[in-house]
Amino acid sequence: MAAPSGESTGAAAASDPGLHAGLRARHLIMMSLGSAIGAGLFVGAGKGIALAGPAVLIAYAVAGLVVIAVMRMLGEMVAADPNPGAFSYYAGRALGPGAGFAVGWLWWVQLCLVVAAEAVAAAAILNGLLPGGPPVWVWALVFMVALTALNLAGVRGFGEFEFWFSLIKVVFVALFLIIGVGYLLGWTSAPSPGLGNLTDFAPHGISGVVAALLVVAFAFGGIEIVAVAAAETQDPERTVGRAIRATVWRILVFYVGSVAVILLALPWDDPAVAKEPFVAVLRAAGLPAVGTTLGVVIVVALLSSLNANLYGSSRMLYSLAERGMAPAVAGRANGSGVPVLAVLASSVIGFLAVPATYVWGSEVLDRLLAVVGSTLIVTWLATIASQIVLRRRADRDGTPLPLRMWGYPYLSWAVLAVLLGIVALAIANDGVRDQVLSTAAIVALLWVVGTVHARRQARLAPLER
Repeated sequence: MAAPSGESTGAAAASDPGLHAGLRARHLIMMSLGSAIGAGLFVGAGKGIALAGPAVLIAYAVAGLVVIAVMRMLGEMVAADPNPGAFSYYAGRALGPGAGFAVGWLWWVQLCLVVAAEAVAAAAILNGLLPGGPPVWVWALVFMVALTALNLAGVRGFGEFEFWFSLIKVVFVALFLIIGVGYLLGWTSAPSPGLGNLTDFAPHGISGVVAALLVVAFAFGGIEIVAVAAAETQDPERTVGRAIRATVWRILVFYVGSVAVILLALPWDDPAVAKEPFVAVLRAAGLPAVGTTLGVVIVVALLSSLNANLYGSSRMLYSLAERGMAPAVAGRANGSGVPVLAVLASSVIGFLAVPATYVWGSEVLDRLLAVVGSTLIVTWLATIASQIVLRRRADRDGTPLPLRMWGYPYLSWAVLAVLLGIVALAIANDGVRDQVLSTAAIVALLWVVGTVHARRQARLAPLER
């Protein structure tokens, strides 16, 4: 999968004089396990349940299976040619510079919104755990300052932080599953609710499931950061395969298992489920002290995801600058291998969320969660299309691939069809139609801008020699 002329390979950190290969295999593997465990699960689960009721399990199962396949496709491309631009870089190679421009900029904005969502969600939960303490916006400001500073300190420090905080997240979710199953089996002091909470399985019908899909899509967002981090990892060709193989099924178990426990433990329309589903289950199980303690762990988990998403957005901006798709100044790294201006630019939306939360309160988080889901689906569609095209080229040229997609080309096309079906259902749904169509319009506009920009660069290149 060699890059054609006109696309900077950036094949690994070793060939990139700016970034450093400071991440180790254990950093990438643990990051892959923990990167998707954040606001999407701890906060988004409640939002999805409110939209679809118990039928949200269908949305999680469908989105989870799609993500597993998409990550395998992405892994195939990353293992063969790691680049900090990841799916944006591959879209540019497979579909043209306009596609690379559109996907890169859309994902950058998406992750900047996620950074803001994580900061606000962590601040809101901590504010609830410490009544009488600083307001939500103050906590959000503290988190943004601290984690922006961490990302400016160097990739090795980032990797260590993510390793230990991701480990906390993984252990927490595993512990929650054990406690939840124990409660449902009657092993705790509180009586088990049995299966009574699943009697009204789809209170809002198929429209509720479709509306929940975009929120659920946000929940799985973050796992693709592994592809971005591979460019700063030692021996990426081998490590990426290990990370993806260790991750995909575990993520599905964590998500579907956790949501199933919540739905069995509490009525889907319980206000506590929409607000703080994990803590509510632990309280129902007769463990309020554990619920409070694990509330702190949830804050830690959210901060870990904020940290990872700030890292991912800064590297995407760096890659866009390297490929001439963003201001060149964003593609410069300091002596520690940190793209300082890219990090600062990527933190801006998070900092803007602070005064927005001060003015509009919890409504800010709801809006952020809603916007991001549709942009993630664009990233998945671009990844699938890129894998189909680049795999065909690799097979034609006899290029060896360290990691291969299962059942190619049939499974790749099948996943693409499922995802397009989800988009069609979303367009037919009054609740999310405007969101999907507006995202499509933004993608089209960015694609045109990127194509025009690339052609202009091509015309100017001979004059600059």
